[in-house]
Order: sequence, then structure tokens, then C-alpha cells
Amino acid sequence: MLRILSAALLVSSLFALSSTNAADDSPPLKVGIIGLDTSHATAFTALLNDPKALPDVANCRVVAAYPQGSPDIESSTSRVPSYIEAVKKHDVEIVDSIAELLKRVDCVLLETNDGRPHLEQALPVFQARKPVFIDKPLAGTLDDAIALFAAAKKYDCPMFSSSSLRYAKGAQELRNGAIGDVLGCDAYSPCSLEKTHPDLYWYGIHGCETLFTVMGKGCESVSRISTPDFELAAGQWSDGRIGTFRGIRAKGASGYGGTAFGSKGIREIGKFDGYRPLAVEIIKMFRTKVVPLDPAETLEIYAFMEAADESKRRGGAPVKLAEVMKKAEIAAAERLAALGVK
Repeated sequence: MLRILSAALLVSSLFALSSTNAADDSPPLKVGIIGLDTSHATAFTALLNDPKALPDVANCRVVAAYPQGSPDIESSTSRVPSYIEAVKKHDVEIVDSIAELLKRVDCVLLETNDGRPHLEQALPVFQARKPVFIDKPLAGTLDDAIALFAAAKKYDCPMFSSSSLRYAKGAQELRNGAIGDVLGCDAYSPCSLEKTHPDLYWYGIHGCETLFTVMGKGCESVSRISTPDFELAAGQWSDGRIGTFRGIRAKGASGYGGTAFGSKGIREIGKFDGYRPLAVEIIKMFRTKVVPLDPAETLEIYAFMEAADESKRRGGAPVKLAEVMKKAEIAAAERLAALGVK
């Protein structure tokens, strides 16, 4: 049975920052897409296959796609036919299996809107050692999120996952010291629910990713207040800082953003900047094989959301992230063993 690595070991084995920029004279890269049930798939295709693409994403084309929807999520299956036609307009070949896709491409965008099949979909990509970006939600459970990183490590395959909100200009400026040391953050986003996924995984991931982009790692426990229209998850960091995520479902004003509190000022985080900033980071990874994001931070986001669910089940009592991680690591090892990954 594959031994699940600790977060610290995952960091040392997978994490590095890339300073390399793609150039328009870089060797061409053939990109494949798994899943045509999200607008992200069509957005990335239009961006990469644009004849006037800027140098940082040039010479990197989507050439093939394996469409797949989830039969128990209506919003997933209903999109597939129109998204197939949309990518075909960009000269993308539609194939009937992941195996056929992998024969045609150098790297993969795993875009299936449903996080539950991501582990099974990603395994053949890992085994082929083709760099892969896995769109949000990374997985349908914390168990699978841990298993994904462990399997990527086993097969020495570059992989990362992120909401596009991470690379919004305002969030990145705050992360890089625009208001000095970040002492706290209140982030918000829409938070629609999907019965097949944990409460915050489906759409709350955007605001939670914003929170961790600004705050960084180190959250120890979470307390949650939940009503039919709103969510509030408050995290306490190991150094005493507090960060909150507010999820919005009620009618009225919504959007993405928040406020950061720093040693040198207080500043609004800013709005969504589209998919291009994320695409640039993805292409860097495809070219350099170096992941741009600490895996431990991604896993901490999913542990934060899982602990928030557990807090809700316990009537709002604080829940430690270490508690949910310990339980999930055991389940992840069992999951991988059942899939034949040892």
C-alpha cells in the first residue's frame, strides 16, 4: 500500500517556484482536455488557440478533448453538447477515451466540473507522466485530494490545482507585501451548493482560495455558522491571526473579493481578473515541469473546508484541521490501494 506522505514531505518533494517565462519561440506544446462540462474548458481553448496569443501562452494549443459529464449533475451533462461544438470551432479533435487523448498530447487540462472522478481520471495521466492542471474542485473529498498529490508524487508527474481567483492581481499584490505583513483577511464569494459535494467545495472554493492566497498556510482550526442563505467560516492561524470566508447564496449583491488587514494598511482584495493569469501559470508548469504552488497550501484549503463542514455538524464548535487530515490520510491510502496504486 502506498504510504501517504505528510504535508511537510509533500512540500519538499513537490513544491518549487518557477521564474521561467514562456516565449513565442518555445517548442510547440499539444494540450489535451478531459471534461467539456465547464466554461473553463472553452475559455482556456479560446485563449490558447488564439492566433494572436501573447508570448507567455503562445505555441501551446489545445488539440484534443475527451468530453465527459456527470449523469447525476444536470448542470454538467447539459453543457457537454454545446461545449463540444465550441471547441471544435478551434480545430480540437474529440476523442472517445483518456487513453486516446494521451496518445495525442504533451500535457493535460483536467476540466471535469465534478471533483469526484478526478482521481480515476488523473491516474492514467500521472502514469504517462504528462503534466496536468486539475481545475476546481480538486476532488470530491479530502481523502481524494490527498490521494491525488500522493499519486502524482509516486509517478513523478507535475500537477497542481487552483481557483482562478488565486491569480487575481489584487490577491497576488497582497500576498507579495502590498500592505506589509498580512494580519488578517475577510474573503467572500458566491457559495452555491451541489448535493454531491461537501458544502464549500463546489463554489465556496473560490473565496476560500482567495483567503489562503492572502493569508498563506498555518490555519489550525475552523468554526462555522451556516444559514440557508449565508456561510461564515472563521479560521484561527497558528500565529494568532484570524481569517474568514463568507459564502453568499441569498438574492442581492454578490461577487468575489474581500478585505485584507496588514501591518502597513488595510486594502480591498479586488475583483476576478479572468482566466488568463491562471493560464499563464499553467503554461509555465507545462513547459518547466515545475509546480507554481505549494501542495501543502492546497491541501490546507481543502482541510479548512472539510473542518468547516465538521464544525457545522458539531453546531459550530471549533474543529482542528489536523483532526480531519489524520482521518483523511488513512482513507486516502485505502482509496489508492483499491485502485491498485501501491
